[in-house]
Amino acid sequence: MRTIHFDVTRLFVRGSRFSPTGIDRVVLAYAAWLLNRSDVRLEPVLTMGGRLWSLRPRVLAELVGGAQLFASQAQVQEDPAFDRLLVALGAPPDVDPPVRARPVTYQIPARARWYADVARRSLLHLRPAAPERDSLYLNVSHTGLGDPHVLSRIRAAGAEPIVMVHDLIPIHHPEYCSPQAETRHLRRMRQIVDHAAHVISNSATTGQEFEAYARACGDRVPPVTVIPLGLQPEFLSRPSPVHVERPYFVCVGTIEARKNLAFLLALWRRLEEHLHERTPRLVLVGRRGWENEAVIDHLERSKTVLRLVLEVCDLRDRDLARLVAGAAALLSPTFAEGFDLPVLEALALRTPVIASRIPVHGELAASATLVDPVDGPAWLRAIEHAALCCGRGPATNSPTWPAHFKALEDVLSLATAAWPIPSTTLLPAESQHT
Repeated sequence: MRTIHFDVTRLFVRGSRFSPTGIDRVVLAYAAWLLNRSDVRLEPVLTMGGRLWSLRPRVLAELVGGAQLFASQAQVQEDPAFDRLLVALGAPPDVDPPVRARPVTYQIPARARWYADVARRSLLHLRPAAPERDSLYLNVSHTGLGDPHVLSRIRAAGAEPIVMVHDLIPIHHPEYCSPQAETRHLRRMRQIVDHAAHVISNSATTGQEFEAYARACGDRVPPVTVIPLGLQPEFLSRPSPVHVERPYFVCVGTIEARKNLAFLLALWRRLEEHLHERTPRLVLVGRRGWENEAVIDHLERSKTVLRLVLEVCDLRDRDLARLVAGAAALLSPTFAEGFDLPVLEALALRTPVIASRIPVHGELAASATLVDPVDGPAWLRAIEHAALCCGRGPATNSPTWPAHFKALEDVLSLATAAWPIPSTTLLPAESQHT
């Protein structure tokens, strides 16, 4: 039986969050998968001070179970934000005040008490982890790799570090990230290049970028396996789409400079000049992030945007799936992505996609309409065409978590497990994903 030291640092420090990001979801999916395997000895670990500290598997089960419990409560509770959105989509643009995001707060006290109790008991029982020869260290979040000695110590003990690389955006596009992000990511990637036994990549685009970076660093290029991330079941089923008289478009993602949303909002002002009362609405789904001052100015001060653009966050998967399924198209004018989960979710729902012409969209969204991210006239033509046609996209072969983990078994040299293995299917959306 092989030992897997699974790094849960990100899950542990972000366990009280109501709405997990895309990377949070990956960690939770892996945790649920590992907890349900009887052919591995699972040792959850935290990375602190450049060293590994062991948690009991029961703690990891509590973290995953708690996230599922709070999500299941959210599924049965009424969501006033989604209800307000539906009313606004069906009303004339100037009837009510603009819909703006209100982060969910009703679970905060209960979640805080639960998380404080789990964290307290966990820290009381922390002990140094000692990876043994032929064991695996698995990190799928980037978190914990900031110290330059973490992977070298694991490798020196005879264990094999397996890591997932989600993107190299802080290195290639530091202008879209916090001032410290580039330095942190350079440290992480350098460690991975020097010491990883195997790299898992969420897309061929990310894998190729990592290999190019590794070659630029020196002679060693760790083996890379591309395994696309899975979609939640709500996006693979046939949800009842939102039905409203006026066409609407959806853009899903954290509101930050990299997503190119100031450009999109400027397009909506130009659309109104062309279409007047026939101008479709735009729904932004996601929390407000960083470097977004220009977007916020549009959202709060532009008369056109105040009337035609709606903003929500913390939607449940089932509600987000309904919203995307009823849209004239999903829009993704982003400048850079490692995967872009919302685009694949829309394609799975057969919702047309208009996306920026960047490498990962060319790889994963062949049926989408791809447009240069700063070509305003081309975007206007594509949006106007989609608003008039309101057609459905072609059926696609969507990535699933069972397929992801089946491919992972080969990387980890594990036996093929029976399917389906339970996963974190109840988690609310924050795709809102990054």
